Amino acid sequence: MKDKEITMIPFYAAEYLADRQALTIKRLWIMCMILIFLLVGTNALWLWYESQFEYVETTETVEQDIEAEMEDGDFTVIGIGDNYGKDKDKTTYYDYDQN
Repeated sequence: MKDKEITMIPFYAAEYLADRQALTIKRLWIMCMILIFLLVGTNALWLWYESQFEYVETTETVEQDIEAEMEDGDFTVIGIGDNYGKDKDKTTYYDYDQN
């Protein structure tokens, strides 16, 4: 291993770099604290905003008539409701022949 030459720098330059680094670290800590306070503040405002609404639960039964046509094994839905293409077991209504 070769010996590296040691470069001497003036004391005032080393002090300047240490002070500059300390100032940078201080600024980063201040920025982190500001960001944390802003995050908490925006979350609090969002919770306040959401609490302004009144949620009401309603239970309502809707009955619909669905007509279907059967042609050549194809099942076509004429009326559509909330669960278009689905039955209670979440399987599809469609029964298309695979040719």
